[in-house]
Order: sequence, then C-alpha cells, then structure tokens
Amino acid sequence: MPEHRLIPTATGQVALFVEGQGPRILLLPSLGRGAEDFDAIAPRIAAAGFRVLRPEPRGIGASTGPSEAITLIDLAADAVAALAADCAPGEPRAVLVAGHAFGNWVARVLAQHFPGMVQGVALLAASVGPEIAPEMRASITASADTSLPDDERLKHLQRAYFAPGHDASVWLTGWHTLVARLQRAATNAMTDNAWKRVGDRVPLLYVAAEADVISPPPTPAQLRDWVGAKSELAHVADAGHALLPEQPEATADAVIAFARRLLATT
Repeated sequence: MPEHRLIPTATGQVALFVEGQGPRILLLPSLGRGAEDFDAIAPRIAAAGFRVLRPEPRGIGASTGPSEAITLIDLAADAVAALAADCAPGEPRAVLVAGHAFGNWVARVLAQHFPGMVQGVALLAASVGPEIAPEMRASITASADTSLPDDERLKHLQRAYFAPGHDASVWLTGWHTLVARLQRAATNAMTDNAWKRVGDRVPLLYVAAEADVISPPPTPAQLRDWVGAKSELAHVADAGHALLPEQPEATADAVIAFARRLLATT
C-alpha cells in the first residue's frame, strides 16, 4: 500500500501518495481526476526500482488551496512542494514528471518554471497541437459533469476517451466537476506560453495513444514543432485518450524505459 502524507504549502496542503524506493518519478492526473487514476501504473513503476510520488490535485481529497485567481504555475507549485518535502537537503529531485492528458500541461509548466526539479518530462495522451475539436471539447465537459445522467455521460466517455471495444464505464466515477472548472480557469489564465516548448530545455517523451480522437498522435516532426527539439515518441496500441485504464502495463513500460534512459545520461 502506498504511504499517505499531508504536505503543507504556502496556501494550503497537498495530499501525497508515495511508494517504492529509488529515483523519483512524479505522476500528475488528467482534468478533474485524481491520483487514483495511476493505481494500476504506480506499482509497476515502483517495482522497477523507482520511488513514485502522486500528489492529489487541489480540491480533491485532502488537497487544498485557492480556487480563484490562479494559473497552472500555482498547480505546478503544489506538485513541487510535495516533491521537495520528500527529498532530503541536497538530494536529487525527480528524474521525471509524467502528466496524463490535462496533467501534461502542469508537468510542462513545472519543468519550465521550476528548473532543476526534474530531469525530463513525459506526456501521456496529451493535447500538444491544434485546438481540440469543438465536438470533442463538448464531450470532455459532459464526461466531467456529474450532474448529467450516467447513460449520457457514458456516451461521451466512449466517444472521446476510450478505444473501440473498451469499457468506458470504468470512468463513470472519479470525476470532480468543480476541480475541472478550476483547472480550466487556471489554464486560461496563463499568459506565458514558453512552457509549451519545454522540450527545448529538457528531454521529453510523448506517449501516444494510437486511437486517441481528442489528441491524435503527432508525427515526430509535428512533435518537435509543438513541444521542442528534445522530444521523442512512443506509441501504445489499442488505447484512446483515457490510456491509463486501457493499457496500464504498456504505459508504465514506456515511462520506465524513458526514465532509465534519462538516468543513463547523468
């Protein structure tokens, strides 16, 4: 079982789940969703010799902080506070921060605005290129809206998040509607876009879900144009934007392999 800790921040606290020993890997979940999304991923990464940190986003569980007049930098600072609290003075920070879907934006902002905290970034089924199509945006919003009937939400979940033949009902629970609104507002409040190309600063891995209709897999050239020159691609078959519940083993394997390559270059 992962260890559960409460880490104070300048404006609240972060609930942190920790498991394993070794170089640290920080995992950040998707829009309006919590650390539990990595329940099938984290043990695999820990078993490979890493210390896995999962900070709960503010507004979920025991994680608290202002919900207004904030940006992605504030959300990244919560993750940084959790990471710093797990490290002894002078100890290396994280080899990698991995963000799933919306979490990829927080991960990139963290690497951009808190240099030295991570060696590299992994983007898991991430939105990195053109604007998301309006019909997909509508399904994302409906999926997170727990006031809607389950059968309506299930249609949107299947349409936007899951590959054909996969059971989208596993994601009917785990949504936090107000947190999703907070996170979208924090994204819209960003005025500095340098974080979008953080792959010019640090090595970056894009784990592409091959059946992703929200963010179709980019080509290597597109990826370099959108996120930076130090980027590389890994593909996961038979997965949509949800990715984690669909292909946990393949996703964990891609993260582990990239983290080991980063360690080998230091």
